[in-house]
Amino acid sequence: MSELSELYQEVILDHNRKPRNFRKMEPADRHAEGFNPLCGDQINLYLRLQGDVIADVSFEGSGCAISKASASMMTDSVKGKTITEAEQLFHTMHRMLTEEGEADSKKLGKLVAFEGVRQFPIRVKCASLAWHTLNAALQAKAEPVTTEEEV
Repeated sequence: MSELSELYQEVILDHNRKPRNFRKMEPADRHAEGFNPLCGDQINLYLRLQGDVIADVSFEGSGCAISKASASMMTDSVKGKTITEAEQLFHTMHRMLTEEGEADSKKLGKLVAFEGVRQFPIRVKCASLAWHTLNAALQAKAEPVTTEEEV
């Protein structure tokens, strides 16, 4: 394993062991639920907005290391961004997870740690669950997100 791959693996493990923004937010302006029936991952995502800026974001739930780390890193990445910027990041992340080609490390930063997930198609849904749940919250969708429909 290359040094870079080891570093990325360590970043994912750290966010799994000590997830950032792991709490129920009350009050929240937006809330969305997500579920990955294949793996059993589930997430509740909370957003607090100031105008069109994500002032605070948090999550709670359970899942595999990739799912929890993805949610943790996602919350860190979108806090302080506008809704439009967060939607753009969602699309960039989705492309990285599902399409061939090199990830845009300038746009993704540490999120590029998930680039290797695309080699394991069953894990793509684990990594993308939080992102699809974020997208649903940004669009104020009431129905729960499931990876059976989203990926």
